[in-house]
Amino acid sequence: MPIVRFIRSLLLFLFFVVYTVPYATACFIAFPFMNADRRYWMAVGWCRSTLLVARGLTGIRYRIEGAENLPNGPAVLLSKHQSAWETVAFPAIMPRPLCYVFKRELLYVPFFGWALGMLKMVHIDRKEGKYAFASVVKQGRLRMTEGAWVIMFPEGTRTRVGQQGKYKTGGARFAIDAGVPVVPIAHNAGHVWPRNSFIKYPGTVTVSIGKPIESAGLTPDVLNSRVEAWIEAEMRRIDPGAYRDAGAPAQAAGPKGGTADRADTSLG
Repeated sequence: MPIVRFIRSLLLFLFFVVYTVPYATACFIAFPFMNADRRYWMAVGWCRSTLLVARGLTGIRYRIEGAENLPNGPAVLLSKHQSAWETVAFPAIMPRPLCYVFKRELLYVPFFGWALGMLKMVHIDRKEGKYAFASVVKQGRLRMTEGAWVIMFPEGTRTRVGQQGKYKTGGARFAIDAGVPVVPIAHNAGHVWPRNSFIKYPGTVTVSIGKPIESAGLTPDVLNSRVEAWIEAEMRRIDPGAYRDAGAPAQAAGPKGGTADRADTSLG
């Protein structure tokens, strides 16, 4: 019922308001006494607790397909972007630290940005102009040598369910310059956590992880096209009702591995 969904969504919003400030404050106090790895996993505790509360209040669950495709080494994860859910969920469900690429301006957002600044992420400073990308690659390489995966959203902004944004080549360029493979990720989180929507909906998010795509010998355009082709074909497989042409391109996704169930930024 709509009123029940509104109340549950309101409770989740109040949880964010009441929980985030003291959690961030605890991070500020503890972080100076921790190394970077422990800081990251303490911050991930907020993500994990948020997923648990979202499950209890709004009925949002998730399952992972293709977890065995995650490499045992450095990689760039390129994901579909439909909602805020994946931004919160991915650090909680991935076995390695994730390094998000984000605009430097976010560091000035109270509490959230301040805590983010104490973690080892990759900052984009647009004021650096043509040198901004070189700085991103340098930071990303360092993070990957420390065991993290770099993650980007090639569409840049969140897309509505059933729609496809323009895939930018920044993630592909980064992977090629860093000499690491790309792991494509598809998911349908937009159904339960729509962009710009206060109301959250019960359901199970399917997160599908593709096999790594080697970047060696490829141009950014070719690599980007392969990532786009896999993600969009896979979207039509896991969420066929959202796409009118679901039948045809789903074949392009190729064979998948086993399924593991658990329980739910791009450069130009």
